[in-house]
Amino acid sequence: MILPIVAYGDSVLRKRGEDIDKDYPGLQELIDSMFETMYKASGVGLAAPQIGKPIRLFIVDTTGFVEEDEEDDEGLREFKKVFINPEIMDEKGEEWAFNEGCLSIPDVREDVDRPEKIAIRYFDRNFAEQQEEYEGLKARVIQHEYDHIEGILFTDYLSPLRKRVLKTKLNNIAKGKVSVSYKMKFPHQK
Repeated sequence: MILPIVAYGDSVLRKRGEDIDKDYPGLQELIDSMFETMYKASGVGLAAPQIGKPIRLFIVDTTGFVEEDEEDDEGLREFKKVFINPEIMDEKGEEWAFNEGCLSIPDVREDVDRPEKIAIRYFDRNFAEQQEEYEGLKARVIQHEYDHIEGILFTDYLSPLRKRVLKTKLNNIAKGKVSVSYKMKFPHQK
């Protein structure tokens, strides 16, 4: 089922998500719906707060980063994962900039600096504990989605000047004055 994506300005995007257990009601259906929603919106990641659920769950599928005839040096074409109750244990390496966007903040893209490598512990879709290290674009997508379950948005990393420049655009998103090809829920639609 395709779910509406919560827009910038909704308080759920600012809450630190709660851990869940394997008996969370409708967990597998929720995960399936999150993937369906993310694909419909042409995203590469989606966190539960973005669909109005303040829990520690996010999904990623980086296939969209790679064109069909393009080299896939980072293995992005096969990188599809579910992260439940994740904890980033370490971030290291040079910080590097990449132009990020967010389904909850449509039509806003900005360069964000993040460390190139992470170590993360999480439960997968079957609630098996995993501990892995990622780098490059995989690490970046995970860091972006992880921020969502911490109540952090990519715009929080911008300079005060960039935030002032984007203020009107962000306020318009919160008011529903934005055109997107996917379902959205705006703060005034409670």
